[in-house]
Amino acid sequence: MLLVAVAAVRISSRSGLPSLLIYLGIGIAIGQDGIGNVVFDNAELTQVIGYAALVVILAEGGLGTKWKEIRPALPAATVLSLVGVAISVGVTAAGAHYLVGLEWRQALLIGAVVSSTDAAAVFSVLRKVPLPARVTGVLEAESGFNDAPVVILVVAFSTVGPVDEWYVLLGKIALELTIGAAIGLAVGFLGAYGLRHVALPASGLYPIAVMAIAVTAYAAGAMAHGSGFLAVYLAAMVLGNAKLPHWPATRGFADGLGWIAQIGMFVLLGLLVTPHELGHDFWPAVIIGLVLTMVARPLEVFVSLLPFRLPWQEKTLMSWAGLRGAVPIILATIPMVSGIEGSDRVFNIVFVLVVVYTLVQGPTLPWLARKLNLRDTDETAADLGIESAPLEKLRGHLLSFAIPDASRMHGVEVGELRLPAGASVTLVVRDGKSFVPMPTTVLRRGDELLVVATDPVRDAAEARLRAVARGGKLAGWLGTGGGAPL
Repeated sequence: MLLVAVAAVRISSRSGLPSLLIYLGIGIAIGQDGIGNVVFDNAELTQVIGYAALVVILAEGGLGTKWKEIRPALPAATVLSLVGVAISVGVTAAGAHYLVGLEWRQALLIGAVVSSTDAAAVFSVLRKVPLPARVTGVLEAESGFNDAPVVILVVAFSTVGPVDEWYVLLGKIALELTIGAAIGLAVGFLGAYGLRHVALPASGLYPIAVMAIAVTAYAAGAMAHGSGFLAVYLAAMVLGNAKLPHWPATRGFADGLGWIAQIGMFVLLGLLVTPHELGHDFWPAVIIGLVLTMVARPLEVFVSLLPFRLPWQEKTLMSWAGLRGAVPIILATIPMVSGIEGSDRVFNIVFVLVVVYTLVQGPTLPWLARKLNLRDTDETAADLGIESAPLEKLRGHLLSFAIPDASRMHGVEVGELRLPAGASVTLVVRDGKSFVPMPTTVLRRGDELLVVATDPVRDAAEARLRAVARGGKLAGWLGTGGGAPL
């Protein structure tokens, strides 16, 4: 099974197909009606494991979110995650009711379930397509934010008995989002402060501590009757932008956990579905999917982003980039656990819709981005992957990084780095050989540098290194900023 999962990761990375489809296929293949003939119908267990996996996936997504890219997109993403979700639920539910003939509760459930987008599915396809930071920022923030209101709506529609009035639902959504946001930010800032000022006995503990803090944010948010999903995403985003020690190792650890969570969750969802029951719901799923992708999603994007005056090309791509992945299928198990009439059909329709339209939208996203000329024209070099290790007894930090091929630090002399007083380049590793550099030593692409910085100037030294990597020896004059003046 492990070898199959590894092969699935490689196929997904090379083919450009969202990994969702491959993992679901593995689950279906070993499940009932498949070669394994494993019978699994425990929706409650699937929901519990799915929630746990979503916490890990949201934490990994938050850790990889760059604040400088997402900050300008926050207002647009927030409106899209609230107003846009309401529009999507209403339009999709109307289509499911009038075109397919579903009862209003079932129609509203489907409309709510499929209104949540999936960042992992979107960026697994667009990872090789350089898009403007504003587009990726809006899409990424939306996928992190819209899970929370959608979960609240699905739980409300899955309650036995009459559904609350719309203004009551709005009040619940506002309250839970406020509580979740407050707890997530508080846990994130406290956790980052602690990790930056307390040296753990082993570097391998830092990745575990970061993930533990993110999970704590979810638990605290849920116990306070807030949105745990929003709390874990915001806490992880704070941690991911806090310049923590041993950050590359932490990021790699989180990526690995994210892959494991996705593999386990999708395989389990594939096991839960009964393939021979999907045929009856295939065309209803296609019709509802058409309403969602061709009417509801474009309408929610263009109406929600109307105040922000974004180009129509960006809105068009965002409309088509509303991929549905793990979240809708997991949420479709909530009415099954609650015993809502027709919940099995809701699950089957959502399952087929996600698979079919991921197959259609996923491979065409890079093509559409090229046709709309939505490529990032910023030619600045890739940011440095600086790793920091605290030197507690010396009250300093050891910064290590490698100069990327496209970095403008290539050709810069060590003395031209203009590091602040209290920071210096102590060692350079080039072609497998290490040496202590002179101020006139010229840095080359591929060099690995060790920089020692005292506590007070650690942030300034790192900012200066990143600025030189982007702007070269003229960093500061070219507006790249960061660190000591020239």
